[in-house]
Amino acid sequence: MNNIIALVDCNNFYASCERVFNPDLEGKPIIVLSNNDGCVVARSNEAKALGIPFGKPVFECKELIKNHHIYVFSSNYALYGDMSHRVMDTLAQFTPDMEIYSIDEAFLSLKGFYKRNLTKYGQKIRSTVNKWIGIPVSIGIATTKTLTKVANRIAKKNHKLDGVLDISYYSEVEIDKILNETEIGDVWGVGWEYEKLLKRNGITTALKLKNASDKWIKKHMTVMGLRTVFELRGISCISLEDTTPPNEEIMSSRSFGRPVETLEELKEAVATYATLSSERLRAQNSLASIINVFLATNRFKKDEPQYSNCISYEIPEPTNDTSELINYANKNLEKIYKTGYKYKKAGVLLSGIVPKNQKQLNLFTNRTRSNKKNKLTQAIDTINTKWGRNIIHYAGTGIEQSWQMRRMKKSQNYTTQWDEIPIIKSKYPEK
Repeated sequence: MNNIIALVDCNNFYASCERVFNPDLEGKPIIVLSNNDGCVVARSNEAKALGIPFGKPVFECKELIKNHHIYVFSSNYALYGDMSHRVMDTLAQFTPDMEIYSIDEAFLSLKGFYKRNLTKYGQKIRSTVNKWIGIPVSIGIATTKTLTKVANRIAKKNHKLDGVLDISYYSEVEIDKILNETEIGDVWGVGWEYEKLLKRNGITTALKLKNASDKWIKKHMTVMGLRTVFELRGISCISLEDTTPPNEEIMSSRSFGRPVETLEELKEAVATYATLSSERLRAQNSLASIINVFLATNRFKKDEPQYSNCISYEIPEPTNDTSELINYANKNLEKIYKTGYKYKKAGVLLSGIVPKNQKQLNLFTNRTRSNKKNKLTQAIDTINTKWGRNIIHYAGTGIEQSWQMRRMKKSQNYTTQWDEIPIIKSKYPEK
């Protein structure tokens, strides 16, 4: 057996992060809200059992929240991101090859581990993550990525499995039984459009997809769909990616916490988004050749004047320098801004991204000035990384930022802000 893969998936990740620092929430229903506290984007099992669906506007849940004492949190991205890093660092202890798939999921290569009891190994991984980080995880083990998704889903739902299911040694008959009980919409790689297509053609389970005609699948679902079918048959077609490929586009955008009308406040927001985008550019050692700036009013408020626009600008020389990107962003914002409108959203999109070591210089590049700016940027990044985001920031991003999205129920940044670190108080008086 050459290929064995484990999928480690954090259970109800956002809700679990909140519980780590507030153990009294264990067993209590929790929901986490989207930007501006608008919709439900995460739920604990207890909240799911109460019938709160994903994506439901929170104002429609007021009665359920009140009647069942549901705990409500705004999204705390700093906390969730840091906890994710800690989980991934822990998982890296268990395999030399790992792919971080999302903020709460990772594929682990267990190639060469086939002589071990993989269920016990999975339990060791699970208990270590829970002990070191406090996050519960479920683990599916199989011979392909797609089958690990199926196994993981079962491990998460079937409490008798204690969070781990290894189907890497199952016979084809045993796997077919599992696939027959897996709805087509639950198969990794089958989006809702393909789900509708497959159901119209009588393919309602993973087993029926596995046994479908290769020619028909390739015609209607392209080669990517055929890869999914092969994976269901136990033929590994989707390899682990040891390094995350660099983004080809980087966007930073948020809905405002209140309507914004002035150019000054819009510039603060756009400067903030340009700053965030430039940080992500530098993190992947890239440069941007094109900057796009957009803004829009609230299209759901039909009684208000509506306006939206976007402008694209080709940067003279690819860059990841924050000050340059802020300058380009704000100059282009001025070209599309119109008075008399209440803006709901703005954003910055960087494209034409190239590796930093492939920068094409022009004849008039001032190398000395460029090197000084690079050193300044590196110094700012180093200080902000060590002492916290925005310890040093550009004046153009504003101070109060009253336009920022609403997060009225955000928990503390327990792991990323010195002044918000939990304090343990002794129940015994000091002597």
